[in-house]
Amino acid sequence: MCGRYRLTQAERFAEMSEVRLAWNPKPRYNIAPAQNVPVVLDESPGELTEVRWGLVPSWASDLKIGSSLINARAETAATKPAFRAAYEKRRCLVPADGFYEWQKSGSGKIPHHIGMTDGAPFAFAGLWEIWRDPMRPHDAPPIRTFTIITGEPNNLVCSIHNRMPVIIPRERYGEWLSPDTPKVKRAALLKAFPAEQMKVEPISDRVNSPRNDDPAILAPPAPIQYRIKPQAVTDDEPWLFPP
Repeated sequence: MCGRYRLTQAERFAEMSEVRLAWNPKPRYNIAPAQNVPVVLDESPGELTEVRWGLVPSWASDLKIGSSLINARAETAATKPAFRAAYEKRRCLVPADGFYEWQKSGSGKIPHHIGMTDGAPFAFAGLWEIWRDPMRPHDAPPIRTFTIITGEPNNLVCSIHNRMPVIIPRERYGEWLSPDTPKVKRAALLKAFPAEQMKVEPISDRVNSPRNDDPAILAPPAPIQYRIKPQAVTDDEPWLFPP
């Protein structure tokens, strides 16, 4: 799954993708679900719009369902009830500079940053919905929400995790957003991005908390300091190794 990503180059993404950025969003190093972030919607492909992460189907009775729908599987997005309407009519691009995945190890989980080798921003394939709170007046503004589509990992990411977000090549942004794209061609876009264009780096475990949203997240992890067991310590005395 993809549960955390970053977007620190929104202006560069807008320039490279030829979309309008009507505001100046601050750099985000640790974007988490339920937050509002810039997204390119198919209904307004020429601009970036703030949308809440965590898709809420139009028929949902509660906004909280979005916390369990932050990702849609590429294999079932077209048929799963929560996503199939959006897959047909409401697709989007989610700009990012990189995303985070955790690799299981004997000592726990090691966070990694995954991005492009040249550091350029890119876009995930996404779906979006319009939701109206049934407890508010009918003329109250609706809430737009989105989900990130995930699929099989490429040969680089597979060593870290068994899923990765689908990345749409820049030259095919219009094809993903267009209502005229045949279903077969649309589905063909949902494949792993080429591994040779990406890089993976272990990072600080500060990324584990969404409260940490700063460049220090990308710092290398602190090395483990191993010590020699003092001779004065007997085997039946407590000793931490490593400390």
